[in-house]
Amino acid sequence: MLRSGDELQIAIRDYEKNDFESIQELNAQEGWTNLVEQSEHTEKAWECSPIAYVAENRDQQVIGYIRGLTDGFVSMYICELLVGAPYRGLGIGKKLLDFAHSRHPHTRLELLASASSCSFYEKYAFRSFYGFRKTFSE
Repeated sequence: MLRSGDELQIAIRDYEKNDFESIQELNAQEGWTNLVEQSEHTEKAWECSPIAYVAENRDQQVIGYIRGLTDGFVSMYICELLVGAPYRGLGIGKKLLDFAHSRHPHTRLELLASASSCSFYEKYAFRSFYGFRKTFSE
């Protein structure tokens, strides 16, 4: 396991089609079964998303990702942000958020968070707001 003091070299780059298998492995490890089970839809979402970046280690292994939508001027919505468990707490999630926002610097960031990830976003001065969700397959 890596510690926060360990030197970790990562690169953040645009998503490529051959990254999808690694992304699905991360999703499965996280228990995001809906994304894994609906693989075709998930892959199409990646292909259609203007915000689609991966973080990889020095061995070019995908260790995290961010996917989202934006109008480029006002709003940026983060659909998913995931860092593999061994790499959490090392600032990779923050780097992915910063990288995505640097591509669309005039936008505000919006996202939904789980109870377990709230502290991550609060640490970086995100504030909670009220919203709704409906999944039409439910």
